[in-house]
Amino acid sequence: MRLIPLLFLFAAVVPGEDTSKQQEQGKALIAEALQALGGEKFTAMENRVEEGRSYSFYADRLSGLSRTRFYVRYLTRPEPPKPDFIGVRERRASGKKEDVYVLYNEDGGWDVTYRGAKPLPPEVVAQYHETLFHNILYTLRMRLGEPGLIFESAGADIIEHQPCIAVDVIDSANRVTRVWLSQTTKLPVRQKWDRRDPKTRERDEEVTVFDKYRDVGGGVMWPFTVRRERNGERIFEMYADAVTINQNLSDSLFTLPAGVPVLDTKGSAIKGKPAEQK
Repeated sequence: MRLIPLLFLFAAVVPGEDTSKQQEQGKALIAEALQALGGEKFTAMENRVEEGRSYSFYADRLSGLSRTRFYVRYLTRPEPPKPDFIGVRERRASGKKEDVYVLYNEDGGWDVTYRGAKPLPPEVVAQYHETLFHNILYTLRMRLGEPGLIFESAGADIIEHQPCIAVDVIDSANRVTRVWLSQTTKLPVRQKWDRRDPKTRERDEEVTVFDKYRDVGGGVMWPFTVRRERNGERIFEMYADAVTINQNLSDSLFTLPAGVPVLDTKGSAIKGKPAEQK
């Protein structure tokens, strides 16, 4: 008669032990990935500049291409780390003069042209933030040590024609990102996460593939090819020609020019509303 309670006790203990083991393995795998990316030099990276060809797709067909330069500045993390901290400023510039660009900083996001600065819709900025929190390269640079952030090993697989080991990244907001690391190099190869479309409420599967890693300075590794997919269809590709880090980037790259006209959603200037930046 005492056998049944003992069986229930055994069943209750083993899953917890398995989870603990998975988290220990996951933590070790993430440590290896960070070391492969450059270790302390990677986490000390202050900024990054990427230049190359970017392609956008709609319904898996090419819808736009341009020469693009990405400027990214990493901000100082609060100590202790805080969940959902936006730790980057970013400028995505196009054209020879780079006078057409998209700007993200802690104040929001803008689409800037010769006419002025049009604030990006809140849902676009929210999606940018959500994509950032799921990005394994951002997590390894900015989020380690964040309360509630855990890693769980999720088994071996063949991804992009190479043996990989999977790790689930789970944060305090219950975001789950599955990341596949190369068994050979330990570098991130692929990541996947699910989101709800804010309009249709249908589930979208977001995938990013990282490839062609190169040393961009002092042992820091960065992918020169990035591909993003949604529900199995391509939506973005970036082929970098050059990536540099720790450049002397001016603050003006990440703020709106003083007095630039602020536009409404239809692209018309809002009278008496020059841009205000911190």
